[in-house]
Amino acid sequence: MEEAIVRKAGITRWKQIQESLTEDIFAGKLSGKLPNETVLADRFHVNRHTVRQAVKALAEEGIVEVMHGRGTFVRDDVIDYKVGRRTRLAHSVTTARRVGKSQLLSWSTIRVTPEIAGMLSLPARAKVLQVDSLDIVDDKVIGVCTQYFPLPRFEGFGETYEKTGKTHLALAKYGIHQFQRKLSRISARLPSAEVAQQLAQPVSLPILYVETVYVDESGQPIEYGISRFSSNAVQLVIEPD
Repeated sequence: MEEAIVRKAGITRWKQIQESLTEDIFAGKLSGKLPNETVLADRFHVNRHTVRQAVKALAEEGIVEVMHGRGTFVRDDVIDYKVGRRTRLAHSVTTARRVGKSQLLSWSTIRVTPEIAGMLSLPARAKVLQVDSLDIVDDKVIGVCTQYFPLPRFEGFGETYEKTGKTHLALAKYGIHQFQRKLSRISARLPSAEVAQQLAQPVSLPILYVETVYVDESGQPIEYGISRFSSNAVQLVIEPD
């Protein structure tokens, strides 16, 4: 299929080709081995150098992988994060038979903001424990997370989290074996410079910004979490319960 690239003000041709190929890959129109440079150059009516720049940018963003002597392949190691009533990311990672872990960065006690108070149904001057961590799968950081837990109920949760390595295991130490997702709010945003660096991606590449509230068996909010996922590493799958 021929697809002439019309020059747009402020956007180079290779960037337009990169965006077009990215859309095709995320839509499932391109998978496996990419067509070679000659085929792509004919498709977009550009020279091979322009195509090479576009493919190089895709590789730098982790969308494709260049295998010397074999060609360029669309990466198929994206995690399907199944957003269900009782599931967390750890469940999806285990189901996919991938090696996942959380790396705890820090924890501290803070006063709630109006946003946190509303999400956790807390009074205006209540305190929460803020826990910052990284989600790592197969030694690659795929998510930057901030979680808030009501105090005094979760006093000492940071130390427990550090010992257990996963949120649901730490919650079990507090007698919470059954919990469910009350709310998930998903949006696409550009990352901050710090988050982009942690995810090893450019600041120009959007991330998945996922806000979640979990409640215990009695319906009491126990956690408000914000996860910033690499859109090249995670795709969200909404499954009705």
